Amino acid sequence: MQKQKKSQLEFITLMAALMSLVALSIDALLPALTDIGKSIGITQTTNNQLLVTMIFLGLGFGQLISGPISDSLGRKPVIYFGFIVFVIASFICVYANSLEMMIIGRILQGIGLSAPRTISIAMVRDSFSGDYMARIMSFIVVIFILVPVVAPALGKIVLDSYGWKAIFISQLLFGVLVMFWLWKRQPETLKPEHKKQFKFNLFISGTQEFLKHKQAILFTLISGLITGSFMVYLSASQKIFEEQYGLKEEFPYIFAGLAIAVGLATFLNGTLVIRLGMFKLVSIFMVAFTLISLSYIFIFFGSENPNISILLFFFGIQFFSIGFLFGNLRALAMQPIGHIAGIGSAINGFVSTIMAVPIATYIGRFINTTSLPLFIGFFVCGVLSLILLSIARKHEVR
Repeated sequence: MQKQKKSQLEFITLMAALMSLVALSIDALLPALTDIGKSIGITQTTNNQLLVTMIFLGLGFGQLISGPISDSLGRKPVIYFGFIVFVIASFICVYANSLEMMIIGRILQGIGLSAPRTISIAMVRDSFSGDYMARIMSFIVVIFILVPVVAPALGKIVLDSYGWKAIFISQLLFGVLVMFWLWKRQPETLKPEHKKQFKFNLFISGTQEFLKHKQAILFTLISGLITGSFMVYLSASQKIFEEQYGLKEEFPYIFAGLAIAVGLATFLNGTLVIRLGMFKLVSIFMVAFTLISLSYIFIFFGSENPNISILLFFFGIQFFSIGFLFGNLRALAMQPIGHIAGIGSAINGFVSTIMAVPIATYIGRFINTTSLPLFIGFFVCGVLSLILLSIARKHEVR
């Protein structure tokens, strides 16, 4: 029993480490966006947000490749290949001398990282199901959340000591350690009898199967809306805290504190989901997510940014709600499609990400002198999500 718990703990930690490669590649770079922008000749500061949103674009498209192939060749080989792409892309970013080259590098980074991000979820689905799968996902996300907590501070230390290029190198070193751990300790989770013969129409047949399940479709769309609203924060947080509030030195610690709010909620979700179920928790905190946004809009519409303490309070309770949504929405979408976990995870990730990128890009353009557009974006995404949730309830989704 003790050996089984130890094995499960290692599995959870390793899956979190695989997912953390994505978070590290985004969050560690946030304190360096201004420096990178100056180095590669960005004149309009809102374009700095492209260094965040473009990696998500690569993640979205990359999942369409890595997911279906992993259903055929196995999970681990595809993760290794994705990491090789990430290595090449990272060196493109290091030697970039223009915004266009940096965008190419970031998109390729996203394509490479789509393999560990998508396939780690498929590996969880290979091994667990139901509310217990949501519980395991919650614990994985708790560990995963530690990366956004420490990544900006680590990125700031590396930036101040060695410059922004060293941040990309440090990410590569962490990735090498995780790949060695995966190779040495984690068995292949895709059973031979579940492997599908690789065919070029594998994605078409997988999509047709995916579309048969209303639950998968509805919760994938909701994931896209919530991911999009949160992506606005990720891409604009540096502008809000450093430029609007002048808190350049404090930014990594503010970012860390807000990430803890998400982590705390995710940790609590691991216990509550067994008691209340995924659907009920999503319903409760989707309403909370929407009402918090509406409250901020009602109080501060037409006025300047409030005191930083007030803004952090609203952000904190908003992200606490998000902590109950991320893992459960993904688990609800994946629940009926365990027989196509690889391609199902890919389609789920692709649709939610491709929805999120234009949402984040569009709303981000309006965040210049105040953070109000961010909360308006939260509110609109929340209302649309509640409409989809009501449709899911009518179809008696569980």
